[in-house]
Amino acid sequence: MGWFVQRKTVRKGPQPLVLEGLRAESETEAARQERLVATTTASRAAKRLKRLPVFRASASDQPRGAASDRFTDARLALSLAFTPAQPVIDPALFAGRSDTLTTLIRSIEDQRLHVIAYGERGIGKTSLIHVLSQAAREARYLVSYTSCGADSAFDEAIRAVANDIPLIFHKDYGPSSPEGERGDTLADLLGPAPLSVRQATDALTKVTGTRLLMVLDEFDRVESSEFRLSIAELIKGLSDRASRVQVMIAGVARNLTELVDHVPSIQRNILALPVFRMTDVEVRELIQIGEERSDLRFEEAARNAIVTAANGLPYLASLLSHHAGLEAVSQSRLDVTVADVDASISRALVEQRRRISKDVLGRIGTSMDEGGGAALAGLSNLAQLAGGAFDVDELASAWPGRPEGAVRTRTLVERLVAEHVLLERTHATCGVTYRFADDGLPIYLWLLAAQSRLRERVPRARGETGRGVSTAISST
Repeated sequence: MGWFVQRKTVRKGPQPLVLEGLRAESETEAARQERLVATTTASRAAKRLKRLPVFRASASDQPRGAASDRFTDARLALSLAFTPAQPVIDPALFAGRSDTLTTLIRSIEDQRLHVIAYGERGIGKTSLIHVLSQAAREARYLVSYTSCGADSAFDEAIRAVANDIPLIFHKDYGPSSPEGERGDTLADLLGPAPLSVRQATDALTKVTGTRLLMVLDEFDRVESSEFRLSIAELIKGLSDRASRVQVMIAGVARNLTELVDHVPSIQRNILALPVFRMTDVEVRELIQIGEERSDLRFEEAARNAIVTAANGLPYLASLLSHHAGLEAVSQSRLDVTVADVDASISRALVEQRRRISKDVLGRIGTSMDEGGGAALAGLSNLAQLAGGAFDVDELASAWPGRPEGAVRTRTLVERLVAEHVLLERTHATCGVTYRFADDGLPIYLWLLAAQSRLRERVPRARGETGRGVSTAISST
């Protein structure tokens, strides 16, 4: 019995080892299954990610992923050569306007004048200012740039300028002063109370050892008449005291008085410079600069189409050149054709259409179907030239030698105003003016007309669709 118990005990001994092995084998199988599921899930997730759009270039403007080829390089170069959404900063990309730039520099440098540049929207005023500012910095000027807004205030603007003036250029301090060595600025000397024009003039008149260009861009956006008056008084005060600070103002306007109040009091202290549309030669230069930077080649017909559609506006010239170049590159071509330009206009129209209400788009389509396309194109051009608002006397200029066209346009204007959809009438001291209900309409209408004319002249520009204008308007 003892032997049997002993044998039974011996036989029982290995049993936990067998169970333990089976458990270990089972856990290994479970782990394999878990890894398989995880791998499958990761693979599916990776495939889904591959289907999502990605950035083609890194933040350092270098190609991502696969090795770059000439089309990838061309796409990247296009985004740097044509910048319709941003002003031109690099002087090497600045096309034309050399006479305008020379006039500005000579007025600032030789005559010590303050400068006011005005013109229609999209004409290139901000690019002109940035290139001028770069030239001033190269001449060791201090440049303080401010983009004005609807709620801009005089005190805020002056403090921003003062913050850009190191105390080493203050006549009561110097490079060796504790404040100068510490890096203090003129703003550190200003008290907390709101600054008056006299206090601002006193502070800025103490600048020495350099010159300061105070740039106020987008000045037309300022709603405060008090701010406009204060700037006019500041200009007069700085001039009367022979300050080394000069003011440069830029904004959308048809004339000087629309931009700055109390012009007569500062007339002898300023240069009022209208910025006009680019010439055809200058638009071609803009395209050529982009060609050289991107290694693309625009066919002559494509250049002509862009020049016509741009209508002298650098914004449109840059936008259409950029879109046309992308169209060619997307088809693995470096030659830009007139069909690419047609596609670029279509793409620009889609972008503009997204910003316009359906009611307005529907009314445009109706006017087009009724034969009012030419009249709307003429009105859009007038609105752009006038900085937004135009008067009835200017209607005749849209139809030189064709008074019947002006009459039809006037009739259309009154009907559209009565409908309160496309046009608005404003009664001002200067008389009755009209403007489009949406600021984006003039560009949109002009591009519609430009594409229609292009397709009439060059049938192959229609591409595969060949859709009419009304169809293009109603599509989304």
